[in-house]
Amino acid sequence: MEDSMLVPPWLESMLSAAYFSSCRNHADSTRSECNMFCLDCAGDALCYYCRSSRHKDHHVIQIRRSSYHDVVRVAEIQNVLDITGVQTYVINSARVLFLNERPQPKTGKGVSHLCEICGRSLLDPFRFCSLGCKLLGIKRNGDACFVLESKVDGMQGLERREEGISESVSRDEEELREVIQHDIYHPPPNQRRRKGIPHRAPFAS
Repeated sequence: MEDSMLVPPWLESMLSAAYFSSCRNHADSTRSECNMFCLDCAGDALCYYCRSSRHKDHHVIQIRRSSYHDVVRVAEIQNVLDITGVQTYVINSARVLFLNERPQPKTGKGVSHLCEICGRSLLDPFRFCSLGCKLLGIKRNGDACFVLESKVDGMQGLERREEGISESVSRDEEELREVIQHDIYHPPPNQRRRKGIPHRAPFAS
């Protein structure tokens, strides 16, 4: 499977964007820090005013900071990205993922879980320490995926569905006609009609 089916087209731009700098277009405003990224445009980082003016109807994700490193909340990213295999952390009561690899001193003894790409020690038995390391793992080995399973299945099945659509429609129409014919009520030919309620003849005057 090609990388285009394993990695969304906006991901590399999101990981390489420069966050938390002052917006060139709104530098004099109070909320000019670029801490957002638009998945639809996949361009540079955005500030609050950029989002309000040019991206208000787009899918925008907020990037946050932890110990001078960029993170994204799991709740925001998991609906558009398969984060399987990436170590998560709880910071300020929210579960987050690091965007990119973080430099680390030499790993000490007794560490049982390491990132497959950068060798960083992990808290749990995950494969990668960040989204960036998972991206490199996909490019090297192709044994992981960022695209959600339902979207992969949809792309793979699209061609099959298009090929069989005319046959399926004609078959469904025939089955529908059979169901309609079957559901129409036909009373048995010899069934006697029920008589109406009998009424007493009026008394003669």
